[in-house]
Amino acid sequence: MRALNPPDCTTVRAELRSLLHTAGWPPDTIADAELAFQELFVNAWQHGLSPAPGVLVSLLPTTLRVSVCDNSPDLPEPPTPADPYALSGRGLHLVQALTHRFGATPTKTGKITWFELDAAA
Repeated sequence: MRALNPPDCTTVRAELRSLLHTAGWPPDTIADAELAFQELFVNAWQHGLSPAPGVLVSLLPTTLRVSVCDNSPDLPEPPTPADPYALSGRGLHLVQALTHRFGATPTKTGKITWFELDAAA
């Protein structure tokens, strides 16, 4: 049985915001990272068979990598042109537009969907 309400990701968003703010990243890039994270997290909950997706945030000197783990082996399809009348299906378009790189890696128990943002030069 699956929970009807998505798990709360506000704590992770706040930690991500704080980490990037402390590291001196610009506010618009922080907002992009938060929105991209939210999209991957909700996708993992809705489609990834995970009642509470796992999250790993890595901040290297010039690159942020956010990974979201779920229990589905199905890798996301590359974004195709969105139907302007569809009620859903734009999440990966947003992630692609907001980040420098994103992808998915299969695991023994599902997959890890990730994105990377580079620090401003």
